Formats: sequence, C-alpha cells, structure tokens
Amino acid sequence: MKDCTRRTFLKTSLATAGSAALASGAWSQIRGANDDIRIAVVGVRKKGMEHIQDFRKLSGVRVAAICDVDTEFLDAEVAKFKERNIKVETYIDYRKLLENKNIDAVVLSVPDHWHALMTVWACQAGKDVYVEKPASHNIWEGRKMVEAARKYKRIVEVGSQDRSDVGLLPLAEHIKQGALGKIQRVHAITYNARLSIGKVSGPQPIPATCDYNLFQGPAPLTPLMRENLHYDWHWCWPTGTGEMGNLGGHVLDDCRWTTGVTTMSPRVMSLGGRFGYDDDGETPNTIISLFDYDAFPIIYEIRALPRAKGEKVDVYQGITSRGMDRYRGINFGMVIQCEHGYFSGGRDGGWTYDNDGKKIKQFAGDGGGGHMTNFLETVRSRRVGDLKADVLEGHITASMVHAADISYRLAHREPVEQVKKAVEGNDLLAESLDRLLQHLEANEIDLAKNPLAIGPMLTFDTESERFTGKDGYYANMFLSRNYRPPFVVPEIV
Repeated sequence: MKDCTRRTFLKTSLATAGSAALASGAWSQIRGANDDIRIAVVGVRKKGMEHIQDFRKLSGVRVAAICDVDTEFLDAEVAKFKERNIKVETYIDYRKLLENKNIDAVVLSVPDHWHALMTVWACQAGKDVYVEKPASHNIWEGRKMVEAARKYKRIVEVGSQDRSDVGLLPLAEHIKQGALGKIQRVHAITYNARLSIGKVSGPQPIPATCDYNLFQGPAPLTPLMRENLHYDWHWCWPTGTGEMGNLGGHVLDDCRWTTGVTTMSPRVMSLGGRFGYDDDGETPNTIISLFDYDAFPIIYEIRALPRAKGEKVDVYQGITSRGMDRYRGINFGMVIQCEHGYFSGGRDGGWTYDNDGKKIKQFAGDGGGGHMTNFLETVRSRRVGDLKADVLEGHITASMVHAADISYRLAHREPVEQVKKAVEGNDLLAESLDRLLQHLEANEIDLAKNPLAIGPMLTFDTESERFTGKDGYYANMFLSRNYRPPFVVPEIV
C-alpha cells in the first residue's frame, strides 16, 4: 500500500480497533460459538506452510487469507488452495490485510524484526495474534506488544509450543513440588550444525518476486549483502537475533517455565564468536551465556560446528563431548540439576535420574502439538489466563535472548588465558569454557587469529527493564532501535 501514510493507516486501524474493542469482551456473543475463526497466515514460507497445514487439521477454524511480501511463496500456496477447491484471499502488504474486517486473527511467521510492529498493528485493528518466537527483536518493543495486547483486550500468544507439551507440563509440576529437592542449576544446550551462509563481494540482486521495501520494514533499507535473502536474515543483526533467538527462544523458555522462573535474570554475560568460516553472518555461531539468577544459575551453550573438523554434519546429533554424557543423543535440551537428582531431556520429553545416573521417571512429550488448539480455545473464551504462552511470558523470555546478545555485542576479543582468568571463581562457567575450547581445538580453530569474545556481566533492573551499572549506558543503546518510517513501533500503542 504505497500510497498509505502512517497517519492514514493509524486513523483507519484505530477506528477499526475502536469498534473491535466493543466486542472484545463478548466475541462469542457477536459470532456464534460454533462459527469458524477466520485467520490469516502472514509469511507462508516454511513455518507459514506448516501452520496452514496444522490449522487444516483443526475444527472451528478457517484459513481465510494469506500474506507474503514474496509472490513466489504466495503463488505456491494459492495453487495448493485451488487444488483443494478452497478460496483464500491474498495480500502482499500486511497493512491492506488488516483492513479486512472478516479476519479475526493473524498468525505471524515472519522475520524477527517484524514481530512487534505486526502484533501492535493487529491489536490496534482489533485482531488476535499468534506470533512466532522470539516475541520481539528488542526488549523495548516487546513491552509495547504487551501494552497493546492489554489495551485493546486482544489474545496474543507466542509460538512457544513446548508450554503445551503433555510431558513437560507434568515435569514442571514435579520439579516445582520438590520431588528432586532444591534446584541447583540449569544447563541448556543447542548443538545444531550450521553451514556457512557464504560471502559476497558486493550488493546482491533482490528476487523479482519480492517487495524488498516491505521485507525490510522497520530495518534499514540497505543493499542486500548476503547470498540468500530468505532465512539467512536470522544471522544478521538488523533483522534477526541469531541462534540465541532462533532455537534459544525455545530452550531458554523451557528452562524458565519448567523451573518456575518468572522474570528476566538480574545478571547476564556471554562469550563466544563466529568460528569455522568467514562469511556474511554477523551473529555468533558458538556462544556460552550465563543467566545469573539469585536462586540458581541458568547456563546455555550454543555450538554450530560439528564435533571435529572433517566430520559430516549428521554425526553431530550424538553428543559425546567430555562431561556431557547426560546429554547423549540430545542436540536440543536441558538438564535441571537438583539436590537429589536431575532431569535430562527436551521438547519431546525426557527422564529424571538420581545422582548416580539411574533412571527414576519418564516424561514422554509430544512436542506441544496442542499449542494451536490452546490459541483457538482462548480466542473463544477471551480469558488471557487460558493461554499457555501469553505475550508477557514471551516478552520475558525474549528479554533473556536480547540481554545475552547484547553482552556479546559489547564483548572484547581476548587471548584464551585472559578469558579463563575472567571466569575464575564460577565453576559452572569455567567447566563449559573448558569443553568449548576442546570443541574449537577439535575443529582446528586458531584462537590466536580469531580470538574468543567475552562480554561484560550486565546487570538488569526487571522493574524498569533497563540495564544498570558501569556497562548499563552502552547496553541500554541496544534496548530499542531506529525504526524506518512508516514502519515505526509507536511509543504510545
């Protein structure tokens, strides 16, 4: 909608939101409780296609519209709808979609930098939202998402489907009830091999099918400096949050809700780097982050290289690094260490063990397959408390993601001995660093040429949602971003 100014759009969307607000407390009274919920899936590449398929399996819901800035993917999905003899409306510009009063909710499967603005605009337009993780691209805009959801009485759920996992739900109660004693620490991992995204020598052509202005949205409209426009946005700071937000958005959320943690950690630090290749990626592919809660620490390891140089990617699925026997066969999960034993597992469940490694109890998961159903049921009930992953919970977890990334972005590259000295006194961090160094050595990484980067221990005020202390001034520069008009998250939603 090139001729639509921000002022005109807000005027239209606020008017729509005003009428929707009248119905927000009694949605089912205006539309029959058995009527289909009409949704629009925004972003129909890989994840969006999966969402369309998931909703097709559910009753009481209809995919009435799809939206994507790239007609290559939009046209491919339209063809599938035609094969099923089902009519679906199509949009390239999300703002035009929001003008459609026949859409009840939007499902956002778009790059991270679009999550907040699309959510706020949808709330203003009187539509409920299912948004993929991480909830936001920065801490400040995450809070605006929460404010918009509450102000316009919208149902906003984050795609943290593990919160609907039938195995992890009873595990959380098991841990919280003290079955294994007091929690001592949580150790999370993502060992997921990633290949280089390549390195270009100059600006790359934009696919003719894509509206690049809409793709960039709130991000700067700069030349494309990577081979692949799609997906590889994850590894560039203006549009993505790296693996910390990609898979860490799930893992850190699991660590938090299964152990009853309700806030962002008051202290956080990261160390790592981008190792193994020289490419156009900006985010780290190897990182350790410490979330230093008062009750117990959460430490999170990300590795994107194979076990050793020359090995195939698939051998990385079995993790056999020294000291990691509890994680054997897991490349995405956590260990919750308690006084009398521990839980080892991930999104598909796991086992509790005693401290001698003997199995105690299994918690078999299903990957959170009921998460979409939870969203639809809450759209009908209008009770925010029914949500398994309300936007506020998504915001808190995303704040962990962003704080860890900020510490890394403020890091200094140091010789190995200096990094070791910096973590002295923290046995958990020192042990993780030791294994990381062995991992890099096995991949023949020369740390003299590409040193580790170690970030500051940042302190965070959970009330004001700002960093404090000697590094707070610089860390707070990353709390928000410079938005590109008209794609601006408003100060007052």
